[in-house]
Amino acid sequence: MKFHQTNCHKFLVSTLSLIFITSIPLILLKNSHPPLSSSLRRTELGDDDDNDKCDAFSGKWVINPQGPYYTNETCPLIIDQHNCMKFGRPDLQFMKWRWKPFGCELPLFDATQFLEIVRGKSMAFVGDSVGRNQMQSLLCLLAHVTYAKDISNKSPSASIYSIHLFYSEYNFTLSAFWSPFLVKYKDSDPEGHSFNSLMSLYLDEADEEWANEIKNFDYVIVSVGQWFFRPLLYYQDGQLIGCHKCNHNNITSLTRYYGYKMAFQTTFKTLLSLKNYKGVTFLRTFSAAHFENGDWKNGGSCDRTRPFTKEMKIEEYNKEFYLTQVEEFRKAKVEGIQNGLRFVLINITEIMWLRPDGHPNRYGHSMNRNVSVNDCVHWCLPGPIDTWNEFLVYLMKRELLLRGKLKKNA
Repeated sequence: MKFHQTNCHKFLVSTLSLIFITSIPLILLKNSHPPLSSSLRRTELGDDDDNDKCDAFSGKWVINPQGPYYTNETCPLIIDQHNCMKFGRPDLQFMKWRWKPFGCELPLFDATQFLEIVRGKSMAFVGDSVGRNQMQSLLCLLAHVTYAKDISNKSPSASIYSIHLFYSEYNFTLSAFWSPFLVKYKDSDPEGHSFNSLMSLYLDEADEEWANEIKNFDYVIVSVGQWFFRPLLYYQDGQLIGCHKCNHNNITSLTRYYGYKMAFQTTFKTLLSLKNYKGVTFLRTFSAAHFENGDWKNGGSCDRTRPFTKEMKIEEYNKEFYLTQVEEFRKAKVEGIQNGLRFVLINITEIMWLRPDGHPNRYGHSMNRNVSVNDCVHWCLPGPIDTWNEFLVYLMKRELLLRGKLKKNA
C-alpha cells in the first residue's frame, strides 16, 4: 500500500532525526600518494569465485549530465542534516558525477529491479549515522516507486534509535539498527555525554541492539567508523584492559585501531555463530572525512566543489582503519565459506576519498538545534553516497548469479 508523501515525510523525518553523530576532528593533508593496490582490492572481493573479473571499485568519477536520481523536492524524506539544497548550497555540480569502473559498467540503480530482488526478504543496516545516511539514500531511490510504512516498536522499552520500515507491496522489511561501535558500549564520562566524552566498549560482547534481531535478515550491511576517534575505555571478559585517549596514567594505552579490530572481530564471530542466520553480510568500508584547515569545532571545512583531479594521499589513519576492518573481513569470509555464509565487500574507501565535494559542509543542519554545522563526515542527498546503493544492488545481483537464481542479462 502506498502512503501519502506528506505523512511518510513526517514519520520518517521524526524517526531519523533522533540521531546526530558528532563530526570527528580530522584534517586533510594535500600530498600525492599511490592509490590502494587494485590487486589488493580484487583479493578482498574474492573475485576468484565469480566469472566476472571486472573490479567495479577500480575506476574514476566522470561527468554525468543527467544529474541525480532525485532532488530534495522529489524526495520529501531527506532530513535536514543532509539536505544541502534546502539550506542554500549554491553549487550543483557535485550531484552530476558518476563512478565509472575501468573495463565495465556500473549499472544505474533500478528501483523496480531492486524491489523485485528483495521481494519477500529483509535488509538491515547496522552501524552509525553514516550507515543511516546510506539507508536514507536508498529510501529516496525507492520513493518514486513506493513508500514504506513505519513499523518500529513504539513501546517504552524499545530503542528509540532503531528503525523498521515495511514495503507492503513487496513484502520487504528494511531496518536500521543504531550501533555506533557494533559492540556493547556505555557512557563513562562523569560530566555526561557530549561530542567527545569518554565511553566504555566491551570488545568481546556484540551490541544486543542488533545481535538479538539480526538472524532473521536476508541482507545485512555493516559499517562503523567515526565514533572510534573518541576517548574510549576497553573491556574484555568484564575487565578493563586499556584505553584510547583516556588520559589515565595507570591504564594501558591502546590504539583506536585495536578497538576497531576487536569490534569487527566480535561482530563477524557473532554472525558466524548464529544458528539460524543465512543472510549475506556486506561490509561497507571506512568512509573518510574531508576537513581542511581545522576540525569540526575550530574552523575546519570542506569547501571543494569538484572531485580531486589527481591522486591525493590517504592519511595513515584512514588507511589503517580500512586495512584493519578488511583483515577481519577476510577471516570471516573464509570461515563463512565453510559454514555456507557469504561475506561481501562494498569497497568505498578510496572512491569516496576522491569526493571532498560531497559533504554538507556549512549547509548541513543540526537536528537538535536550529543551527547550521560544518559537517564533513556525512554526505549530501542527493550526492555521491547514492553510488553506495548502486554498488549494493550490483553485488546483490552478483550473489544471485553465483547461486543461479538470476539470469545473466537481468
